[in-house]
Amino acid sequence: METLSFEFPAGPSGRGRALVGCVGSGDLEVLLEPAPAGTLKIQVQTSVNGSAARWQHLFQRMFAGQTPPALLIDIHDFGATPGVVRLRLEQGLEEIAHD
Repeated sequence: METLSFEFPAGPSGRGRALVGCVGSGDLEVLLEPAPAGTLKIQVQTSVNGSAARWQHLFQRMFAGQTPPALLIDIHDFGATPGVVRLRLEQGLEEIAHD
């Protein structure tokens, strides 16, 4: 198990909270909650050691050219592929956008 932390610039505080996915074979759980304006903080607990660069690249691609809301995001990974990670993050972001 490895715990990774990432920070990105963000806009105003996000609205609402969301929980998407579930920890299970090939999936992951993403918890999103509002944070003070200006910073997006992501903490990843993963079963795949040595995957920090993969996570960093995925987040950089997701947030390139946009300013995400200020959030605290906790990700509990169970070996999910980058496509599943992106899907769950997009689902969580969409859910809080409609609160």
